[in-house]
Amino acid sequence: MTDEDFMALALAQARQAAAAGEVPVGAVLVRDGEVIATGRNAPVAGADPTAHAEILALREGARRLGNYRLDGCTLYVTLEPCAMCAGAMLHARLGRVVFGAADPKTGAAGSVVNLFAQTRLNHHTAVQGAVLAEACGAELADFFKARRLAQQEERAGAQPLRDDALRTPESCFRDLPGYPWAPRYLNDLPSLAGLRMHYLDEGPRDAPRTWLCLHGNPAWSYLYRRMVPVFLAAGDRVVAPDLIGFGRSDKPKKEGAHTFSWHREVLREFVERLDLQRTVLVVQDWGGLLGLTLPMAAPQRYAGLLVMNTLLGTGDRPLSPGFLAWREMCAKNPAFDVGRLFARGNPHMTPAECEAYNAPFPDRGHRAALRAFPPLVPETPQADGAALSREARAFWRDRWTGQSLMAIGAQDPVLGVPVMQALRGDIRGCPEPLVLPQAGHFVQEHGGEVARAAVGYFRR
Repeated sequence: MTDEDFMALALAQARQAAAAGEVPVGAVLVRDGEVIATGRNAPVAGADPTAHAEILALREGARRLGNYRLDGCTLYVTLEPCAMCAGAMLHARLGRVVFGAADPKTGAAGSVVNLFAQTRLNHHTAVQGAVLAEACGAELADFFKARRLAQQEERAGAQPLRDDALRTPESCFRDLPGYPWAPRYLNDLPSLAGLRMHYLDEGPRDAPRTWLCLHGNPAWSYLYRRMVPVFLAAGDRVVAPDLIGFGRSDKPKKEGAHTFSWHREVLREFVERLDLQRTVLVVQDWGGLLGLTLPMAAPQRYAGLLVMNTLLGTGDRPLSPGFLAWREMCAKNPAFDVGRLFARGNPHMTPAECEAYNAPFPDRGHRAALRAFPPLVPETPQADGAALSREARAFWRDRWTGQSLMAIGAQDPVLGVPVMQALRGDIRGCPEPLVLPQAGHFVQEHGGEVARAAVGYFRR
């Protein structure tokens, strides 16, 4: 049998450990081509911090051979040994150790330290790694992913659901491509009145910049998955909430629960609660309708603006023909396929990415916000949010002192170049925009290019 054959046997032990709720690490001890002992992780079941797979295999092998010296034996283990296990292997005088996946946190065969390379020790054991590394690593990754999901479900259950709201099951958000970040929740903002709000919060709290990324309708924070890694790689912090009614946030059952002023107040309280500083406000669609009204409430918190296809709902300018057509489509087709909408304007997206936009809305009951938002765009001077938006326009024209950058998806039939150029005239000091000829309304689906340009721009 080959090293791969014996490692496959160790993997079988690892799977048994996972089935018992233990971290999936397995080991087999071989002498002269014969398996003489096996072991799988059992520290939880045995309440024993030393009950690693390797230790258990060594114990069984020593018992069977009647000797604690295991000269001439090879130990196969699915994960790089830790310092404890490496020390036991050296004491046992193993001839050889073969492991699968590297362990960058506690590995003692080269990842963190290499005890096997210590020349002052009186015994030297040969080491070989990366045998079936991908399969061994996948077993561990699957285990920890399932455990995180279970923990999320438990935390979700700890926050009660209001009788007048729905909560999308966590199972709907499993295996989303390109969206690995841990969810965070809060439900104690005064305006939330117990509704649970989801947000991402990644990167150091004392970062030189915090990118506050606000999505629109019918999207959610998944929209920023191409931009978040670029911001984090620059050493910055990224905060991306899901508006109530969208994404992982709770969803009021009634369309009437949604108003412009209420959503704006939730976001204002959210910024205050997280005490965001040195903030670059990143907005698009409803993220801009609401978000562009935030800095005037606390100008000291904001250092920059990255604005993509959006508008200010001042009520004293006619809405674009493209938006009116969108609103009419939503009214006539309230159950429209969100994923298909994204696919139509973004042919480079995979089917799994498109379907991720449907994840928050498993049925009609979860879609109240999608039906409510199009009519909420202020169309008259007296509409809810219009006066607030006119105040915001005055702020951006006269009092804004931060940096600004505009990116426009040129293919957007709703809020395209003419609408954005008009908005640019209302933002003090906004330079010529970055125009993406291939991008449509959801500019963030081409967001890597935008994010890289923004990082360079706001570093100046």
